[in-house]
Amino acid sequence: MAKNYASYIDHTLLKPEATEEQIKKICAEAREYNFASVCINPSWVSLAAEELKGADSKVCTVIGFPLGASTSATKAFETKDAIANGADEIDMVINIGALKSEQYDIVEKDIKAVVDAADGVLVKVIIETCLLSTEEKIKACELSIAAGADFVKTSTGFSTGGATVEDVALMRKTVGAHTGVKASGGVRSLEDLEAMIEAGATRIGASSGVQIMKGNRAKTDY
Repeated sequence: MAKNYASYIDHTLLKPEATEEQIKKICAEAREYNFASVCINPSWVSLAAEELKGADSKVCTVIGFPLGASTSATKAFETKDAIANGADEIDMVINIGALKSEQYDIVEKDIKAVVDAADGVLVKVIIETCLLSTEEKIKACELSIAAGADFVKTSTGFSTGGATVEDVALMRKTVGAHTGVKASGGVRSLEDLEAMIEAGATRIGASSGVQIMKGNRAKTDY
């Protein structure tokens, strides 16, 4: 039964010390379990694209990661470069400081710069829920939709907290039925995954994909 959940999982390795051998390993695991994607840093996109050639699993990478504080022009360039190197999906971090400063026009334009640069490639917007109030989470989701994003995503996994069932439910309620919701950070077991899906998640970001599929609880998720 657990195998039915593989298509929800972005099999993730974003540690700065990740090696070539480890990237090849998660790509092989993605092939074996038929995960939705592997999510890796931009410098590994070309390798992952080669390793996953002919596989159903996509290549996902991160933009403006993990702080979201790059300029919009930089994020747009990163996006175009990643796609040129073989990325199928883009997970970008919003300008969190601008959001908290209520500079909503800047936040929306920042997201739209990535959406435009992606030119039809799927874009997920990381809002970093652990740093936001309820009102800010709602606003971040609304701005993501207005900018044309395909998904909203809870977390980078590199801040003070990860996904919660409550945040996923709030995000789903805000974006409605037609925008994806990705729960990322702290999903370490099949039970965690099922709870996130029940709350409204349509994608799960986890470094523990293999353990989840085997029914084991992982010790870490980042």
